[in-house]
Amino acid sequence: MGAGHGHRLHFHGHSPVHRAPAHLKLVALVVFMLVVVATPRQAYAVFAVEALVLLGVVAVSRVPPTYLAKRMVIEVPFAVFAVLVPFVATGPRTTVLGISVSEPGLVAAIALLLKGTIGVLASLTLAATTEAPDVLKGLQRLRMPDQIVQIMSFMIRYLDVVTAELGRMMVAMRSRGCEPRSPRHWPTLARAMGALFIRSYERGERVHLAMLSRGYTGRLP
Repeated sequence: MGAGHGHRLHFHGHSPVHRAPAHLKLVALVVFMLVVVATPRQAYAVFAVEALVLLGVVAVSRVPPTYLAKRMVIEVPFAVFAVLVPFVATGPRTTVLGISVSEPGLVAAIALLLKGTIGVLASLTLAATTEAPDVLKGLQRLRMPDQIVQIMSFMIRYLDVVTAELGRMMVAMRSRGCEPRSPRHWPTLARAMGALFIRSYERGERVHLAMLSRGYTGRLP
């Protein structure tokens, strides 16, 4: 196994947030998210305070807002779900921009968007200011079970390997005239995903055997 390297979510910097111990940042994130989740749906003033606190941390970290904004695209599926809630929920109706929607559904959708956005931004801030190996060391200091930490370690180390393997498979498919975006080629894409799963599983077995041959006993040295 090679040494750990910077993850694509990490933004190199020397701010106080970057220098803070990883285990303290993890605890702060968990506590902050528990407060956000426990915030009542219509406590918009509290949401505003939580957002200001988070934006203050982002400012101190000196991570460019555009850097975080590009990576918040991961929230899009949740945002789409939240937009649909007012139309499918039941209860008293209200009108928004000339469209009749469920009032309880609208309140729930706004709360979901606010909590989701704050949560995603907080998680991205942690990832942008903390190297992946430091996160794992922080989890170890917090007494997380070793096996879970090891699984996360291998996931981080080999995610790029599996992604590169998928990229090579996509290039091979396109060179043979198969465009995965076309619905008629989706069966081929499904078979490719199955092949990728098998290759990844076999790679994991080979790595495990190599570790055992080097004296691995269930704990990383």
